[in-house]
Amino acid sequence: MRRPLAAALVTAVLTAPGLAQQNLARQHEPFELEGYRTDNYRAPVPATLAGARVLTTEEAVAIWRAKRGAFIDVLPRPPKPKNLPEGTIWRDIPRKDIPGSIWLPDTGYGTLPPAMDDYFQRGLARASRGDKAALLVIYCLADCWMSWNAARRALGYGYSNVAWYPEGTDGWEHAKLPTDEAQPEPRPEQ
Repeated sequence: MRRPLAAALVTAVLTAPGLAQQNLARQHEPFELEGYRTDNYRAPVPATLAGARVLTTEEAVAIWRAKRGAFIDVLPRPPKPKNLPEGTIWRDIPRKDIPGSIWLPDTGYGTLPPAMDDYFQRGLARASRGDKAALLVIYCLADCWMSWNAARRALGYGYSNVAWYPEGTDGWEHAKLPTDEAQPEPRPEQ
């Protein structure tokens, strides 16, 4: 009785070799968190975000071309160091963005101080024109948990039409789509 069962198992494994590989790959995929990612933000991201639509580059382009949603970039921006020697010239690193985007830097961290949380909420309200059903497309860079966190946070604020574009500007530029040099929305001092 054991030999027929063993033979059936071997046959099943040999006839479906891709299945074992798929299961192994799934074990190593990042999974959705209960809360927010609070460290190692530049790492592989999950394929899903509960409550949000996950966009491919083609889908993001279609929304952008049709002007059907507000694009929101959450890439952090390094602040000007506070103790620069007098006379030091500070130049911000230029940011290339999806044209028409609103850049709300530093809003994708796992924990936001109250002033930054308020800044993000006000930025989303401006982007959506106060309509919590308006389409919001949230992005950053590829393999960046900042956009995942920010999209999850927008859902938590009650926005019902959130789309997460996990490839961000990396995917956009890889597809040879246009970008504009961006300036962030003025943010509170921290």
